[in-house]
Amino acid sequence: MALSSPGPDAPGSAATPHATGPRAPGARPTRGLLPLLLAGNTAMYALYVGVPGILLALQIEAIDPAHKVANFGLVSGASAIFATVFNPVAGALSDRSGRRNPWILAGGLLALPVMFLLGSVNTILLVAVAWCLGQAVMNVYQAALTSVVPDRIPVSARGRASAAVGLGLPVGSTVGALLGAAFSEHYRTGYLLFGAIIAATAVLFTACAREERMPPKAPLPVKQQIAAFGDALGDHDFRWAFIGRALLVLGYFSVAGFQLYVLKDHTVLPAGLSPEEAVAILLPVGSIAMVVSTVLGGWLSDRFDRRKLFVGASAALAAVALLIPAVSTSWTAMLAFAAVNGLGFGCYMAVDTALVTMVLPRAEDAARDMGVLNVANAGPQIIAPFAASLVVSASGGYTALFLVAAVLSVLGALAVRPIRSVR
Repeated sequence: MALSSPGPDAPGSAATPHATGPRAPGARPTRGLLPLLLAGNTAMYALYVGVPGILLALQIEAIDPAHKVANFGLVSGASAIFATVFNPVAGALSDRSGRRNPWILAGGLLALPVMFLLGSVNTILLVAVAWCLGQAVMNVYQAALTSVVPDRIPVSARGRASAAVGLGLPVGSTVGALLGAAFSEHYRTGYLLFGAIIAATAVLFTACAREERMPPKAPLPVKQQIAAFGDALGDHDFRWAFIGRALLVLGYFSVAGFQLYVLKDHTVLPAGLSPEEAVAILLPVGSIAMVVSTVLGGWLSDRFDRRKLFVGASAALAAVALLIPAVSTSWTAMLAFAAVNGLGFGCYMAVDTALVTMVLPRAEDAARDMGVLNVANAGPQIIAPFAASLVVSASGGYTALFLVAAVLSVLGALAVRPIRSVR
């Protein structure tokens, strides 16, 4: 068991058991918290899908169409570095302050001017700078929002709460795809709209989900603060949860980040269907499948008290989905991929989120450690654009990319087997 530097609310210097309960003694879920978690995550994923998945890709293509894949990989990779850094740092700062809502509000409100800036620039360098700022403020928002579940939801309801969080992905993806496609020719307006949605949702969440302030943590020396980020990875179960999430996310974003280009350069679309319109069709198909698997996965994992089984099976299903467009370039194959991948990824995100909250090394460091776990979300996004562009360039197409992503998903499914403290 890894040791963390105890704050004033810690019982002592020894490690505590895995954080299986609320962070604050007697904490109970706020009334109406689950719908607010759904709204907060829906807005976040809408921006994450609509901005880089459509608007940013189109903006980069408009600036330099001949080098769009390389430029998109560069911008995505650089911005993911900011996401990787800001998520755990913001989580640790919110732990230290004993509050989540101010961080959610600050990140949400700052998204609006940053999206305005992103829509105003017209060089690859400035696009990269603006989107790096966008990732920074969004990960301040995300780090605090992610910590609400281990803070306020009891273990017996973690599956349902994680399902509410997980539903934000399919619903937000659909909203993001539809809005992105609707503003594909007016991306500046589209950026502003996404920023306004995040800002409004942050205000709604913080106004309605009132929190009980937790005891602030004593400041630590800088060296100890830096070392503390690695403490969680010293814990056996948390480390394997981190590895599994990183592998699956790497496989997922290797393909998802280039979806618009896949539809343009790999898929044989029906006559009259543009790639932007195809994105707006595929994401709702996948989202419906995600809704079904997210709700069922979260409920069934609570019902049978089995997390590893559902996580491993859903990651394996995502791997199967990636094989479909690898063997066929038809539009039908892409539709089948969207549906099967939605079933696998939706269940995975719902149940794996519940699993992770059960293997946190210390309850009082929940936000920091969830931020460390979110490195497994953001870190692979640094590698994915560069790796994907290399695979596509070396192979001359996207088939090899689907195969590599499928292998990564299988490895992600296997990574949950060594976890000991959760069934």
